[in-house]
Amino acid sequence: MTRLTVLGSSGGTPTRTNPASGYLLETAGMSFWLDAGTGTFMELARRVDPGQLDGVILSHLHVDHCSDLFGLYGYLGFGPSGELPVPVLAPGEAKDHFAAFAGATGEHVFFTVFDFAEVDAGSTVKIDEVSIHFGEAVHPVPAVVTRFDTPDGSVVYSGDTGPGSDLPELARGADVLLCEASIVGRRTDQSYPYHLTAYEAGEIAAAAGVETLVVTHLATGVDPERAVEEAAENYDGEIILAVPGATITIGEDR
Repeated sequence: MTRLTVLGSSGGTPTRTNPASGYLLETAGMSFWLDAGTGTFMELARRVDPGQLDGVILSHLHVDHCSDLFGLYGYLGFGPSGELPVPVLAPGEAKDHFAAFAGATGEHVFFTVFDFAEVDAGSTVKIDEVSIHFGEAVHPVPAVVTRFDTPDGSVVYSGDTGPGSDLPELARGADVLLCEASIVGRRTDQSYPYHLTAYEAGEIAAAAGVETLVVTHLATGVDPERAVEEAAENYDGEIILAVPGATITIGEDR
């Protein structure tokens, strides 16, 4: 069985009741932290031993998707630890950015905790029985859309992206599409070009033929019911709203 758990889903910033973007993917006896947004490390630690993570995958380096990596750094570097270093897959020069913030130079413990690998559109990484494929996202900083092919099925994550990304192709035939729906209402010439509308999330899910659409990364103030309704205008499959603690399963126990 493969299980995707929402740790946080607030778009742009954490709220009092909802951390920023972060998800736990458990499959084939492994666990992966998918985006490490503000507030998600504590939610992660409630569910698994962070020292046993098999990898961290970051869609991009905006703080609401990556800042809690430093929580894991503190846990592994100065407290309990498991198998080190932990692989961190991320676009752009993530290692240099994080190391600079941590003040890590020379033989710093930071470099014993994480093993950074830069990924971009077209990259594929295989970790045991899980294949991770990356596509291009449309965002102001280097960013990727991500597909996990597991023994039970596939999970695709949009990260942050506007229209024109590789997401529709990467999501083709997926069991679960975890897709941002930052904007409600139809796109206009004045709409922000680097995020998707809920309507577009449903459109992509329908075109890709996915089994379940999980709408996430709603901007603060967006009505969740409206977002789900607009996604459903194009997509008649199962739609789940990403709220902390929500769990989506693929496999025999679904």
